[in-house]
Amino acid sequence: MQKILVTVFLLTGCCFLINPVSAQSIDTRTYSDSAAYDTMLDEIVVTGTRSPKILKNSPVITKVFTENEIRKVDVTHIGELLQSELPGIEFTYSMNQQVSLNMQGFGGNSVLFLVDGERIAGETLENIDYSRLNLDNVQRIEIIKGAASSLYGSNAVGGVVNIISKIPVEPLHVNFNTRLATNNEQRHGGSISINTGRLSSATNVQYVSAGDLKMKNEGVYSKVYGNRTLNVKERLQYNLGDNFKLTGRGGYFFRERDSQVSSKDRYRSFNGGAKGEYAFHQKSNLELAYSFDQYDKSSFLVEDRLDVRNYSNVQHNLKGLYNYSFNSKNMLTVGGDYMRDYLMSYQFKDNASYLQHVADIFAQYDWTPTEKLNIISGLRYDYFSDADISHVSPKIGLMFKQGRFNFRSSYAGGFRAPTLKEMYMNFDMASVFMIYGNRDLKAESSHNFSLSGEYTSQYYNFSLTGYHNIVDNRITTIWNTELKGMQYMNIAKINITGIDANASVRLPSGIGARLSYAFTHEKIEKGQPLLSQTRPHAATARIEYGKTWRKYGFNIALNGRLLSKLTTYEYTSLTSYEEMEEVTYPGYTIWKLSLMQTFRQGINLIVGIDNLFNYVPDYYYSNSPYTTGTTFSAGVSIDISRF
Repeated sequence: MQKILVTVFLLTGCCFLINPVSAQSIDTRTYSDSAAYDTMLDEIVVTGTRSPKILKNSPVITKVFTENEIRKVDVTHIGELLQSELPGIEFTYSMNQQVSLNMQGFGGNSVLFLVDGERIAGETLENIDYSRLNLDNVQRIEIIKGAASSLYGSNAVGGVVNIISKIPVEPLHVNFNTRLATNNEQRHGGSISINTGRLSSATNVQYVSAGDLKMKNEGVYSKVYGNRTLNVKERLQYNLGDNFKLTGRGGYFFRERDSQVSSKDRYRSFNGGAKGEYAFHQKSNLELAYSFDQYDKSSFLVEDRLDVRNYSNVQHNLKGLYNYSFNSKNMLTVGGDYMRDYLMSYQFKDNASYLQHVADIFAQYDWTPTEKLNIISGLRYDYFSDADISHVSPKIGLMFKQGRFNFRSSYAGGFRAPTLKEMYMNFDMASVFMIYGNRDLKAESSHNFSLSGEYTSQYYNFSLTGYHNIVDNRITTIWNTELKGMQYMNIAKINITGIDANASVRLPSGIGARLSYAFTHEKIEKGQPLLSQTRPHAATARIEYGKTWRKYGFNIALNGRLLSKLTTYEYTSLTSYEEMEEVTYPGYTIWKLSLMQTFRQGINLIVGIDNLFNYVPDYYYSNSPYTTGTTFSAGVSIDISRF
């Protein structure tokens, strides 16, 4: 496979070098969209305010990945994109090779992932199934760091990631794409969309597979299990008039993992929803929506050909959102949500099931007293029936503009209510110890303070953000002597302080570069059962060169991620927080070189060399990159309807 991919890379590169293009056909545009930053800054974003807002005018710091940027990075899942582009984010393996997220001190249960603004059901070890979040047919991704509970409630303590699907604009668009990589990795997909003016439809299918990957050195795992994933999505929209729009969607997800010879782990999701949007006039609009998501786990017994379901999380959501503009400078947003949350799990006694009702109301006021000053404030009230917990989450943010400088400051409250699993768990952990839930858990809460400055010119962008988080009552497992097992408990305050710095340049010549750095410091009280797992220093870098002519374009890019070593402690005893040893997880850097070529007929060819300098860990820790060396990939995307 490697020889085949190297040959494809060389041949594709030769196509780029010998492609006959006359000097007279050169266009002033470049493939890397490097003409100016103003285009990006005029992007409409919705996640930070739950109402459309131009990026450069948003008082909430928002990172946006466009469709073109996603395509150039050439990744399959959301984790690969976030790690390659944002410092301070690390996806690692936890027990049984389940994927866990650490985003500058916050775990997967503190970062809310949305698809078109809707929550995702199901979790494993406090993380959602990130395999569900494929990047085919995605228009953009919006990322908010810091507490966003005033708009999104529980789980939005550390941030929000919102994946927004493409809306058809062409009368007919048909795409087929495929990608092959080392280790028998395959990705095949396609989409078809139509737009008749009143009616639009978008259907997307993607299949991903990978074989077992045997590690080169000793470590926590000797191999990474092979798996197969299927994603099917449909989105239908009908405009009843200039003021009324109906949207329906549905999806199916299936993943199978080769964890054992006698059985395979299976994961499924069925989801759907409907949304109606009505504009009363230019000043106000109303949105009503219903969504449904069912996420199941099962064990497929190979010899008996029997599929045994042992987990099911079913969520029904209703929401309403109303926006009213008093004038072009002031907007009031009010809304409410209701969720019916059902969970049946093998981790409950006798595979029991539990039900919880969640309701909230919220309001936000966006005020622009002068052209230079924008103030946004919000308040949200949430109630969780089974936990009998209510919580109020405030926020206030200010943005001041002076020439090409933007200054932002904010305070936001965050919280996370205990889940049904954390309240009712009764699970035998491989006959080693029991894990018990706790009905008396308090909600996690946080106070997030941030201050940032940004400078933007036609070709340059520089920003610096400092933040401080005070997290109280974080939920984790602690040894309970009386129960002789682990139990979910609240622990004392944790302070998380950090700095984000970014510098970018895009020149008309086609050259682009970006350097991003993140510093994170976790202060955890001595004797607490939680230990730091966050690398203090992380950086990502990118340098690229691209051009577009009338019939041909190319972009060549070098991406790198650099992570510092982490010296921390590991407990050597379950029953004592005094018995521990110092351990150092080594730092590392991984670089990827990719070349993408675009032909006018709608053909995109992309080849890549990942882990360019052949990094292989001496020992595979859980938070080490599970790489066995340099890998190669080659893919093609064809817009058939453009021929």
